[in-house]
Amino acid sequence: MDISKLRALRELAVRKTMAAVAEAMHVSPSAVSQQISLLEQEAGIDLVERRGRGVDLTIAGKKLVERANRIFEELESARADMAELKKVVAGDLRIAAFPSVAAVLMPKTIQTLHATHPRLEVLFEEMEPEEGMNALRSWQTDIALIDDLNVPPGLLDPSIEITPLIEDVFNVMMSPGHRLAGMETVTWKDLEHEQWVMDTASSTYTRMLTDACQKSGYTPNIIARCKGFEVTHALVSEGCAIAILPGLRARTDMQGTRICRMEPEMRRSISVAYRKGEKKSPALKVFIQCLEQHAAEFR
Repeated sequence: MDISKLRALRELAVRKTMAAVAEAMHVSPSAVSQQISLLEQEAGIDLVERRGRGVDLTIAGKKLVERANRIFEELESARADMAELKKVVAGDLRIAAFPSVAAVLMPKTIQTLHATHPRLEVLFEEMEPEEGMNALRSWQTDIALIDDLNVPPGLLDPSIEITPLIEDVFNVMMSPGHRLAGMETVTWKDLEHEQWVMDTASSTYTRMLTDACQKSGYTPNIIARCKGFEVTHALVSEGCAIAILPGLRARTDMQGTRICRMEPEMRRSISVAYRKGEKKSPALKVFIQCLEQHAAEFR
């Protein structure tokens, strides 16, 4: 059994379809199917079974993936050990981070690392916390920035370790001419009769805000649902609606808007997640140190 076939099976356990595995591994679906078939021949037992348009692993398939994960973790740990012995900070380091934290912390972090460790290539991809965690589990990224709203600590994979980074408090954004714009602090009840624009990139975020409003006795009147902050900002600045946004996002260009604190306070904990096998990696260490340095500016 070679590594590439085991990797295909492990990806299938996470992604559920041959097409999704093919996209992640940058090969054709037929190539993935062939690898799985060859692996089944070597194992002498069925490893997958079709379920509608997707596939599920058989008991044998799940057992083999468990073993494969241990193999990959050992290989990863061995690479980290060798890199630590050489004390070399070089190669590619893949980072997944969600927009509000990425916009504030990633540019300075990447620029600093370019200057201090020119042989380290930081490859960044924007991903929501859940997406980033899935990419981390399936070895599609090396580090994922997550929050405890989308990825609760109790549901973390045992092979994943996290380092707390920063606490982020949510604020309300409104136009400068809004009736509440002169207030330092706004309650959830104050927003009962407002029109809302909601960022729908994260279903957890939408549900959290809706629950907060319902605890204050109402359901928010959502007139717009957006996946990008640019549209949200434009709607709010023109006085069309209000929006709740992370405090880190409020550190970026908020021209044409007014930011107020919320009472009671709503916050989230942002952490850096990585596989335990890579804990000794010099590249991972310097990235986290640099990220913490820039995050400290916002505490």
